[in-house]
Amino acid sequence: MRGFLSLTKRNLLIYFKDVQAVFFSLMASIIVLGLYLIFLKGTFVDAINSSMQGLESFVNTGDVEMLANLILLVGIIGSAVLTVSYSCLSTIVSDRERKIDYDICATPIKRWQIIVSYFLAATISSFIIASVILLVGLTVLTISGTLYMSAMDIVYAFLITLLGSVSATALFMNIVLFFKTIQASGAFSGILSAGAGFVIGAYIPISQFNKNVQTVCNMFPGSQVTILYRNVLMNGILDKISKDLNGIDGGMFSESIKECFTFNAKLFDKTFSINEMIIYSLILTFVFIIAMIFVFSKTYKRK
Repeated sequence: MRGFLSLTKRNLLIYFKDVQAVFFSLMASIIVLGLYLIFLKGTFVDAINSSMQGLESFVNTGDVEMLANLILLVGIIGSAVLTVSYSCLSTIVSDRERKIDYDICATPIKRWQIIVSYFLAATISSFIIASVILLVGLTVLTISGTLYMSAMDIVYAFLITLLGSVSATALFMNIVLFFKTIQASGAFSGILSAGAGFVIGAYIPISQFNKNVQTVCNMFPGSQVTILYRNVLMNGILDKISKDLNGIDGGMFSESIKECFTFNAKLFDKTFSINEMIIYSLILTFVFIIAMIFVFSKTYKRK
């Protein structure tokens, strides 16, 4: 166990020692959030106002803007959990390229402990960085208006971040184990950065796709995690707007927003509840962890 903990600590220190990598992992998402708020916020606000169909006078303009802000924040943090988790796995590729893994595999540490140490270090790193991004995002939005979130909502948001970091790291570990060079890993990172936002519905709501595409997107834990973010971060502001409307719309505005931006994952003809999404993500994470241990035992040989 001492060897396992030492190896985990070593992997953590190696990642955070690369200050530039950590800095840009943080700044990339924060800059994107800023750009979204500057250039896309107006588009979302106009779309929300048009969906109210003449009820705009009953709702505070600031609340509509905050709803648009939270839609953008959910997309950013949902994408960040995926991209940051993958970035935190760079240590294992670097070790393989420089043949350091040969030395590690030659130690008395058991094979499963080696791979789990990489996984644990990457998960911790991902959770720390993603939590900072979430905290910065919530702070910026708090300055600009009222979030209508309780303390427990914020706690739940960080717990979702932990779930997202664990599930994403477990998934990407199975992919990273097949890369032999940093260049190959970096090329896949570019693909991931471009595609992650579409898969989780950050750019285009998943509800706009046909049922088969929705099912494929919602199979990934990242999509489930993003939906959980929406339920935790956006329910408060939706309840406030519904209260302001005082039943004039028959509750249709809130329901239409939830339907459009996907507040419940749909796989085939099954609609998952919040608890079912959490259970689904945990089961897939367990499967990914077992798979990565198996893959590691087959791809890494003692020297």
